[in-house]
Amino acid sequence: MSKNFNKHNQDIVDIIASVRRVTKVVKGGSRFSFSILVVVGDKKGKVGFASAKDRELNDAKNKAIKLARKNMFHVPLRSGKTLHHDILTRYCSASVLLRSAKLGTGIIAGGAMRHIFECLGIQDIVAKSLRSSDPYNMITATMLGLKSISTPRAIAERRGIRFGVLLSRRENI
Repeated sequence: MSKNFNKHNQDIVDIIASVRRVTKVVKGGSRFSFSILVVVGDKKGKVGFASAKDRELNDAKNKAIKLARKNMFHVPLRSGKTLHHDILTRYCSASVLLRSAKLGTGIIAGGAMRHIFECLGIQDIVAKSLRSSDPYNMITATMLGLKSISTPRAIAERRGIRFGVLLSRRENI
């Protein structure tokens, strides 16, 4: 688990979430390669992740960064600092709970989830990994949860009510 904050063009930040040395046993002995998991983001609401494998660490890292930039997507945030609503997501053996937090809470998350929120630019969030601690599954579950976020305007449109009515109901709770 190493953190590398590298700024590339367009102010995109990348963080190495996981590095694994993979061994393949062949007739003449063992061949080593590296599998790397990278999270990239612009700290303004766009984030992506990818994994790549190569014989050299730098080649694997460059492959993963290139793939992660292709897979970037926008996440709607409330006031640009937290989520609109709570999310519980599952992927394989990983289960992740993401909760919006009050102003000044900070990032309360462990493991690989923290890397996502740092790249995304979220400042206030509470996240909990409920089952697996494998970074690949945790990051995928977190990303699936972030993709499923709906804005209040989209929810009001889907329900067929005005946005102001939805907000007044939210304040009464």
